[in-house]
Amino acid sequence: MRVKCVICDAINILDDDLPLSKKLRNRPIHTYMCSPCYERIAEKTEERLATGKFRFYRDSPKSAEDYL
Repeated sequence: MRVKCVICDAINILDDDLPLSKKLRNRPIHTYMCSPCYERIAEKTEERLATGKFRFYRDSPKSAEDYL
């Protein structure tokens, strides 16, 4: 399966049996990012988190214990 990175427009080939390939085929809303772009975004996000001016909502404010 040929895929194109949404950021740098690099074209890569994925094996048809990979879970990522299946996700991209079955749900067109999902997008593909090549590994260099994915790593670059991860590094930039970590840098923004380190500044303290950036909020990253990892979990919902209500936990499962609130509903019990």
